[in-house]
Amino acid sequence: MAALEQDMAHFTALRDVKLPRIFRTTFMLLLAAFLAAVAFLIYVPWVQNVGGRGVITTLNPNERQQDINALVSGRIEEWFVRDGSAVKKGDPIARIADIDPQLIQRLEAERSQVEVQLQAAKSAQATAEIDLRRMQELFQAGLVARRDYEQAQIRVDQMRGSVAEAQANLARTNVSLSRQSNQLVTAPRDGFIQSINGGDAATFISAGDILATFVPENSERVIEVFLDGRDVGLVEIGAPARVQFEGWPAVQFSGWPSVAVGTFAGEVVAVDQSAQIDGRFRVLIREKIIEGQEVWPDERYVRFGAVGQAWVLLETVPVGYEIWRQLNNFPPELPVETNPASAAAPRSASQQSG
Repeated sequence: MAALEQDMAHFTALRDVKLPRIFRTTFMLLLAAFLAAVAFLIYVPWVQNVGGRGVITTLNPNERQQDINALVSGRIEEWFVRDGSAVKKGDPIARIADIDPQLIQRLEAERSQVEVQLQAAKSAQATAEIDLRRMQELFQAGLVARRDYEQAQIRVDQMRGSVAEAQANLARTNVSLSRQSNQLVTAPRDGFIQSINGGDAATFISAGDILATFVPENSERVIEVFLDGRDVGLVEIGAPARVQFEGWPAVQFSGWPSVAVGTFAGEVVAVDQSAQIDGRFRVLIREKIIEGQEVWPDERYVRFGAVGQAWVLLETVPVGYEIWRQLNNFPPELPVETNPASAAAPRSASQQSG
């Protein structure tokens, strides 16, 4: 060993060779980056979520886009609105005229005739009932035969049938007259006329034909998104969500909703029990008012039918676990309050202590 050291003393160039400073710096930087990455994956939280795209709609079917139909057959005599018109409840939309301008007068005359027939039938019934009572008294006194008494009963039954028939005819006439008199189509509630689909005086329309498309005003908006069947079991009613609307400027971090910009708070209000044709499940999310956070944009910016995207927020896990889950295509964690294992653990511990 001593001889080796003496020999090495003669090799001065080898002794002067040292590790360059840039290598040491690079090594320290790489080590620091590695340690920082490990700390990031272990300690930085990530909010798991399941999301999907959908459109803006409403919960109440009466507040959705709907068609206004013709109540009677005829032709359009007059339009009171046009495309884009704002209407209030009860405002006239169109007046329909029958192809027979004298139809209502004829129906009124027919009703008068039926009323006369009804009064005549009632009078004949009253007379037949008087004859029946007289025949009954005479039959009990032995002055008339049973056959005459039974014929009087038959006449009373016939008169009652005539009265019933006249009442039915009067009811049918009143229904026809009521339908034909209801020729003014009005708005069912406050809203807007999106489009006029009917014709004019030259076009014949039948009862039930679509006259116009109507959009109600001041409806409660929800976003209708569709989730994969693997994830829908993790979504509960009342679960928090974040919503992003198409055309609205946003910077979205699905795992860090607190730092996202341009997204809005929501909550799950309904989850379909059966899948759609494509195997996905529909989830409805409505606006959730949170103090200090922005409310959903006004309806003029986010209208019914507009496209949006929503993320239902689940459990908070480390970033490293979320990356591992995504690489292995595993489902997210179950919520704590619905996890049967977490709910069973306290019970088993209490049973062991007992």
